Amino acid sequence: MITLTERAASELKDLMVGQGKTESALRVWVAGGGCSGLSYGMALDDNPPEPDDKIFEQDGVKLLIDSLSLGYMEGSSVDYVDDVLGGGFKIENPNATSSCGCGNSFKTEGSGCGSGGGCGSGGCGSGCGG
Repeated sequence: MITLTERAASELKDLMVGQGKTESALRVWVAGGGCSGLSYGMALDDNPPEPDDKIFEQDGVKLLIDSLSLGYMEGSSVDYVDDVLGGGFKIENPNATSSCGCGNSFKTEGSGCGSGGGCGSGGCGSGCGG
Protein backbone atom coordinates (compact mmCIF):
# COMPACT_ATOMS: atom_id res chain seq x y z
CA MET A 1 0.00 0.00 0.00
CA ILE A 2 1.09 3.57 -0.73
CA THR A 3 -0.31 6.43 1.34
CA LEU A 4 -0.59 10.19 1.01
CA THR A 5 -0.09 12.49 3.95
CA GLU A 6 -2.89 14.94 4.63
CA ARG A 7 -0.67 17.79 3.41
CA ALA A 8 0.18 15.96 0.16
CA ALA A 9 -3.49 15.23 -0.52
CA SER A 10 -4.39 18.88 0.06
CA GLU A 11 -1.58 20.15 -2.21
CA LEU A 12 -2.50 17.63 -4.91
CA LYS A 13 -6.15 18.70 -4.85
CA ASP A 14 -5.09 22.34 -5.21
CA LEU A 15 -2.74 21.44 -8.08
CA MET A 16 -5.42 19.42 -9.86
CA VAL A 17 -7.99 22.21 -9.55
CA GLY A 18 -5.44 24.79 -10.73
CA GLN A 19 -4.64 22.69 -13.82
CA GLY A 20 -8.26 21.78 -14.52
CA LYS A 21 -7.51 18.08 -13.94
CA THR A 22 -9.91 17.29 -11.10
CA GLU A 23 -10.60 13.80 -12.51
CA SER A 24 -6.90 12.89 -12.83
CA ALA A 25 -4.97 10.50 -10.60
CA LEU A 26 -1.43 10.79 -9.32
CA ARG A 27 0.73 8.18 -11.06
CA VAL A 28 3.85 7.18 -9.12
CA TRP A 29 6.53 4.92 -10.57
CA VAL A 30 10.09 3.67 -10.17
CA ALA A 31 12.54 3.72 -13.06
CA GLY A 32 16.18 2.77 -13.47
CA GLY A 33 18.56 5.71 -13.24
CA GLY A 34 19.77 8.33 -10.86
CA CYS A 35 22.95 8.22 -8.86
CA SER A 36 21.68 5.50 -6.51
CA GLY A 37 20.34 3.20 -9.22
CA LEU A 38 16.58 3.77 -9.10
CA SER A 39 14.56 6.95 -9.31
CA TYR A 40 10.99 8.03 -8.60
CA GLY A 41 8.59 9.58 -11.04
CA MET A 42 5.26 11.30 -10.43
CA ALA A 43 2.74 12.84 -12.80
CA LEU A 44 -0.94 13.63 -13.04
CA ASP A 45 -2.51 10.97 -15.25
CA ASP A 46 -5.76 11.50 -17.19
CA ASN A 47 -5.75 8.00 -18.70
CA PRO A 48 -7.66 4.98 -17.41
CA PRO A 49 -5.61 2.65 -15.20
CA GLU A 50 -3.43 0.05 -16.92
CA PRO A 51 -4.25 -3.64 -16.31
CA ASP A 52 -1.38 -4.12 -13.82
CA ASP A 53 -1.97 -0.84 -11.92
CA LYS A 54 -2.82 -0.88 -8.26
CA ILE A 55 -5.25 1.87 -7.31
CA PHE A 56 -5.24 3.55 -3.93
CA GLU A 57 -7.55 6.37 -2.90
CA GLN A 58 -7.07 8.67 0.03
CA ASP A 59 -8.78 11.94 0.94
CA GLY A 60 -10.44 12.01 -2.50
CA VAL A 61 -7.17 11.63 -4.43
CA LYS A 62 -6.50 8.53 -6.54
CA LEU A 63 -2.99 7.12 -6.65
CA LEU A 64 -1.93 4.74 -9.46
CA ILE A 65 1.18 2.57 -9.30
CA ASP A 66 2.19 -0.34 -11.51
CA SER A 67 2.82 -3.67 -9.79
CA LEU A 68 6.57 -3.67 -10.52
CA SER A 69 7.05 -0.22 -8.95
CA LEU A 70 4.89 -1.22 -6.00
CA GLY A 71 7.39 -4.00 -5.24
CA TYR A 72 10.04 -1.32 -4.62
CA MET A 73 7.70 1.08 -2.83
CA GLU A 74 5.39 -1.06 -0.66
CA GLY A 75 4.65 0.83 2.56
CA SER A 76 5.85 4.20 1.20
CA SER A 77 4.16 7.50 1.74
CA VAL A 78 3.99 10.60 -0.43
CA ASP A 79 4.40 13.84 1.51
CA TYR A 80 4.60 17.52 0.63
CA VAL A 81 7.53 19.32 2.22
CA ASP A 82 8.78 22.89 2.26
CA ASP A 83 12.51 23.52 2.25
CA VAL A 84 14.94 26.29 1.29
CA LEU A 85 14.43 25.51 -2.41
CA GLY A 86 10.63 25.72 -2.14
CA GLY A 87 7.92 23.13 -1.72
CA GLY A 88 7.59 19.77 -3.41
CA PHE A 89 6.41 16.21 -3.14
CA LYS A 90 8.70 13.70 -1.47
CA ILE A 91 8.46 9.94 -1.16
CA GLU A 92 9.31 8.35 2.18
CA ASN A 93 10.27 4.78 1.29
CA PRO A 94 10.96 2.28 4.10
CA ASN A 95 12.50 -0.11 1.53
CA ALA A 96 15.28 2.27 0.49
CA THR A 97 18.62 1.16 1.91
CA SER A 98 20.37 4.27 0.61
CA SER A 99 19.38 7.38 -1.27
CA CYS A 100 20.83 10.39 -2.97
CA GLY A 101 20.96 13.64 -1.06
CA CYS A 102 18.31 15.16 -3.31
CA GLY A 103 15.87 12.36 -2.39
CA ASN A 104 14.92 11.48 -5.98
CA SER A 105 17.19 8.48 -6.33
CA PHE A 106 17.43 5.39 -4.13
CA LYS A 107 18.59 1.80 -3.81
CA THR A 108 16.88 -1.16 -2.16
CA GLU A 109 18.28 -4.35 -0.69
CA GLY A 110 18.80 -6.81 -3.52
CA SER A 111 17.86 -4.33 -6.24
CA GLY A 112 21.04 -5.19 -8.10
CA CYS A 113 21.87 -1.55 -8.68
CA GLY A 114 25.45 -0.52 -9.10
CA SER A 115 27.21 1.71 -6.66
CA GLY A 116 26.25 4.73 -8.74
CA GLY A 117 28.46 7.71 -8.37
CA GLY A 118 26.81 9.29 -5.40
CA CYS A 119 25.69 12.87 -5.42
CA GLY A 120 29.19 14.08 -4.69
CA SER A 121 30.43 12.88 -8.05
CA GLY A 122 27.80 14.59 -10.16
CA GLY A 123 25.82 16.85 -7.91
CA CYS A 124 22.12 16.39 -7.30
CA GLY A 125 21.22 18.83 -10.02
CA SER A 126 22.98 16.80 -12.67
CA GLY A 127 23.16 13.26 -11.36
CA CYS A 128 20.07 12.47 -9.33
CA GLY A 129 16.56 11.73 -10.31
CA GLY A 130 17.16 11.36 -13.96
